[in-house]
Amino acid sequence: MLKLYNTLLRKKQIFRPLKDKKVGLYTCGPTVYDYAHIGNLRTYIFEDILRRVLEYNGYKVKHVMNYTDVGHLTSDADTGEDKMEKGARREGKSVWEIAEFYIKAFKKDAAALNILKPSLTPRATDHIKEQINLIKILEKKGFTYETKDGIYFDTSRLKDYGRLARLDIKGLKAGARIKMTEGKKNPTDFALWKFSPKNTKRQMEWDSPWGKGFPGWHIECSAISAKYLGQPFDIHTGGVDHISVHHTNEVAQSEAALGKVPAKFWLHGEHLLIETGKMAKSEGNFLTLNYLIEKGFNPLAFRYLVLTTHYRSKLNFTWRSLQAGQNALDTLYGKLREIKHETMRKVSSQSPAYYEKKFLSAINDDLDTPKALSVVWQIIKDNRLSSQDKKQLLLKFDKILGLGLDKIKPLKIPQKIKQLASQREILRINKQFIQADRLRKKIENLGYRIEDTSYGPKIIATRY
Repeated sequence: MLKLYNTLLRKKQIFRPLKDKKVGLYTCGPTVYDYAHIGNLRTYIFEDILRRVLEYNGYKVKHVMNYTDVGHLTSDADTGEDKMEKGARREGKSVWEIAEFYIKAFKKDAAALNILKPSLTPRATDHIKEQINLIKILEKKGFTYETKDGIYFDTSRLKDYGRLARLDIKGLKAGARIKMTEGKKNPTDFALWKFSPKNTKRQMEWDSPWGKGFPGWHIECSAISAKYLGQPFDIHTGGVDHISVHHTNEVAQSEAALGKVPAKFWLHGEHLLIETGKMAKSEGNFLTLNYLIEKGFNPLAFRYLVLTTHYRSKLNFTWRSLQAGQNALDTLYGKLREIKHETMRKVSSQSPAYYEKKFLSAINDDLDTPKALSVVWQIIKDNRLSSQDKKQLLLKFDKILGLGLDKIKPLKIPQKIKQLASQREILRINKQFIQADRLRKKIENLGYRIEDTSYGPKIIATRY
């Protein structure tokens, strides 16, 4: 049985979809004003593993991920500049050009990390009508009020506001979580619609019943998820930094408007740390995937590194840990090449079903990728398994791990090495051990080694 940790209840639960064998999955997508950093990408890898595990368990997944191309301000307090406008000014381009460029950049990163494409990738700017309609429902039900800069959600009208984040609303002073802006009734109230500044024309603005402006950040996810997945749907995911503000506000506005918490399960991935601090663009300490590639690393080495730590645990990024991930991945590829090259078959004395059960038990226990990886290495080291069984198991498990094992080609041994190995074997049979040892050393200097088995000599590459 698949068990997932539900942030809403703070415990693991057996996952059962709302509709038999069909899963609605919503993942908060990137704000496309800059490159995604590897901390962001860690979250998308975790979400990719989740989707792969669901599909491995036989579920048909409808995966929706939005692109935030408007409304995400530089402050959670609904103050500051829209990040899209800021990005456009920084690069001397239009906001539409900025969005297009960074969406393409994100797709390139996702492909390099072997992240499956979502079923749908709606943009916030294509769903302004849906967001306005949702705000109108909230207004009709008495959950909104107007200030000089926008339309706000009145959190005091919702009895259990903040339950996702376990917020102590009564003990929360103004400015304790987010700064109090002029006209707000409560420190936790948030913008649903922002008015365009007077005497200023924004690049992205729309007419609304309340005046020309643009949507707040939180409203897009509620409107988009409701349109494509209905309410409620099965699983909503994001980073842990979304819990206290963005996802808390999503729950509030969806519950107030539609009478239901939008998702049954809420899953959150922990931070990637760099020098013990959270990696973030605002902190100026972020690294991009392209930078890792320029340093000579396989992007899947980063994916491997991410899988070595449970998604709900902090992961400290260092160049040494990334190099370890690269080394492990290279070794894994090398072992698989050798396995694919082997033509001799034997009957396994160890049942492949034993490892299948062990792997599935790990991955179905709240996506325990470190334990799942350990099963992979146990398979590689197990001499009781035939090459054919090893290959099938590794390729099957990689449907979840996504390390690109299906693209690894069998090891091609040069004819010269085969001839030397054959000559050595003849010498060995004739008990000419000194001459045979000389050939063995020659073969090793050429990047291969000979392993003598009961089936005959086995050639293994030592450099790939």
